[in-house]
Amino acid sequence: MAFKPGFDQSPAFNDAGRNAWSAGSQQQQQQQQRGGWGQTPQPSAGMTPEQLQYMYDRPAANTVDTDRMSYEDTIVKTLMAFGVLVVGAVAGWNLPPIVWIAGAVIGFVLALVNTFKKKPSAGLVLAYAFFEGLFVGGISHFYQTAYPETDGIVAQAVFGTLGVFFVTLLLFRSGKVRATPKATRFFLVAIVGYMAFSLVNLVLMWTGVTNSAFGLLGVTVFGIPLGVLIGVFVVIMAAYSLILDFDQIKTGVERGAPRIYGWTAAFGLVVTLVWLYLEILRILAIIASSQRN
Repeated sequence: MAFKPGFDQSPAFNDAGRNAWSAGSQQQQQQQQRGGWGQTPQPSAGMTPEQLQYMYDRPAANTVDTDRMSYEDTIVKTLMAFGVLVVGAVAGWNLPPIVWIAGAVIGFVLALVNTFKKKPSAGLVLAYAFFEGLFVGGISHFYQTAYPETDGIVAQAVFGTLGVFFVTLLLFRSGKVRATPKATRFFLVAIVGYMAFSLVNLVLMWTGVTNSAFGLLGVTVFGIPLGVLIGVFVVIMAAYSLILDFDQIKTGVERGAPRIYGWTAAFGLVVTLVWLYLEILRILAIIASSQRN
């Protein structure tokens, strides 16, 4: 099965955890059969007809009763994380750069902690969302100020991100797009390559080898900024990362993973959508910069 970095650390989503959750579900079903909700109870001696009728009329157990992961609960957790992210973004928009730069550093550290932590923590996920929100709000304000001639560069990036998200979700739900091991291997190689390129680009910018505000991304190829070409490719990668997120949520629900792993899914979606938003924002900034020249 395909996996996404971070998700494979959690037994709820990797192959090693499949038997564990299946065994747990079987034990729970056995307990329910001995008198649990929604199961045929075993009559006990001395019970009145009213007591027996009450037992038969009890509602079936849902994912809350069984403490299992569900789509609805995962959506709630994801919306909570995004709510905290928005609060942080509003604060970052109105605070000096030192604050949102610090938020970026702290958010990066918390992202690593959440990625490699096998059992998720709601507090850590929400803390990551807040500090990442500080960075997102601050960098958004920076771009909006740097490119005032662009008609709502931040709003365009937001709507572009939402558009990619909903199109990807619809394609996934239709069954036309699925995560495959081969595509995921290519995704991982592409991610490593992009990270290496970004590191080299930063070094060239810091050392003054390139004077462009975006380094090598500002170089034009056949009249098109290299940053736009690479950015489109990265947006496609981010869209595939969303496919992996959706696939892992589906896997967790189908395996009956504990509800707490909904926070892992929420964290993965927040990371991917922030990445997608920042990439679209940079593409728009590169286009605006090229039009100035």
